[in-house]
Amino acid sequence: MSDNAAGNLRQILERHAWPVYEHLTETYPGIVKLAGPLGTRMLYVFDPVAMHNIIVKDQYIFEEAAWFIMANHMNFGPGLLSTLGDHHRKQRKLLNPVFSITHMRRMIPIFNEVAHKLQKGIETRVAEHGGPVELDMLNWMGRTALELIGQSGLGYSFDPLIADSSDEFTTAIKTFQPTAMQLNFLRRIVPYLPDIGSPWLKRKLVELFPNKNVQKLLYITDIVHAKSVEIYQEKKRMIEQGDEALKHKVGEGKDLMSILLRANMAASEDDRLPEEELIGQVATFIVAAMDTTSNALSMALSLLAKHPNVQEKLRKEILEASNGEDLDHDTLVSLPYLDSVCRETLRLHAPVTTVFRETRSDAVLPLSEPIIGVDGSKINEVHVPKDTTVIVGILSSNCNKAVWGEDALEWKPERWLNPLPKSVTDAKIPGIYSNLMTFIGGGRACIGFKFSQLEMKVVLCQLLTKFTFAPSAKPIVWNLSGISFPTVADATKPSLPMMVGLYKELAVAA
Repeated sequence: MSDNAAGNLRQILERHAWPVYEHLTETYPGIVKLAGPLGTRMLYVFDPVAMHNIIVKDQYIFEEAAWFIMANHMNFGPGLLSTLGDHHRKQRKLLNPVFSITHMRRMIPIFNEVAHKLQKGIETRVAEHGGPVELDMLNWMGRTALELIGQSGLGYSFDPLIADSSDEFTTAIKTFQPTAMQLNFLRRIVPYLPDIGSPWLKRKLVELFPNKNVQKLLYITDIVHAKSVEIYQEKKRMIEQGDEALKHKVGEGKDLMSILLRANMAASEDDRLPEEELIGQVATFIVAAMDTTSNALSMALSLLAKHPNVQEKLRKEILEASNGEDLDHDTLVSLPYLDSVCRETLRLHAPVTTVFRETRSDAVLPLSEPIIGVDGSKINEVHVPKDTTVIVGILSSNCNKAVWGEDALEWKPERWLNPLPKSVTDAKIPGIYSNLMTFIGGGRACIGFKFSQLEMKVVLCQLLTKFTFAPSAKPIVWNLSGISFPTVADATKPSLPMMVGLYKELAVAA
């Protein structure tokens, strides 16, 4: 099952490893001992009580994996995804209010404005073709997610959407995830290598590393950092000039970065973040918000294309609620079928399949149900030594038949229109969203999960009122990575070709 150097790690990181995860979920009772790289210890966990201890109760024992922190610090600087312990809590204390529901409500008009540009861009392509046309919806969703986080998150416009646009930065940001995927295994073994020298020396060693993907990632992170500094400096200058100056800029000062910078200026000396950490948040916002949302939206569109009855039922709900107008926040979040489609997509196809933790000291994991040891004895808890890698199985938890029932592997939005099974509510899954682990939980839960949900709903509403979606003739494969992504068959370039037509054409034909 494993090789001596990589253990089971290479197996679970392979981009077609879906059967491996299905085997782990179907065969084991929520916790599995795996072989780590170079003889290290690994546990794969999806037992709900054990997960509660990992991400909530003992979250400072089960800390983020060293490779994750190191990679994020190298890629984005000292942002929220690159810090631990008190340092992380300090950043989160300042950032949490930025993502409040009050601020999220103010994002809706910006979301709708961006989605209207998306509508026009796609409509132009369909009109030019004179009917349904094959479009790469992953590309369109990536462009849209980048513009959404740009305008609402940073007060910056990256992409007009109506016309084709490409520059060095947008090209770099779109290739970040595919490039990182090529380095999946290498990134995770870096912490096992000797820690040598200063940051300057480490940078020089990376520049000399004979791997084209390492060099490509270095090039991408340099571009992202330069753009982050540019956005930060401009935002800082505008805020210093006052609200009147911001009114004439993208986002009109309501964007998340403007709110963060004002909060930072008003904070006490102890709570204030230094400039390099604020710049780190810019890069983190861009990368963390783009691929997760765009790939979740792409998956939702792909599923709606395969289930035209669900697509039509959802379209009907949206059209009746909107009556030709943009939906406000309260109406948007109250649509039951739209909510069900989003929840079910994020349950069965969470963009992030696993998260890695490492024990900083010896720990004990209690289990929801006793398991039988190899000697036949009942085991109610598992002792976890210091320096054990613990993999939290997001996908396994969301698709666990013992919790969700025998239809756990089926995409059924209707399941959310009725009370959830007692097995779900009794399990007490420690995620922050809908008994799911999709956005994790505890002190490192996804800080932008409400932002992401609203983005998904606004974009789906604007697309389904205007267009129909059907599968193309090309075979689509979803690949495991840090964030799952689609390709045509075994290609490495991410893409999702779909047939897109105008909805009004169907109405006229009928």
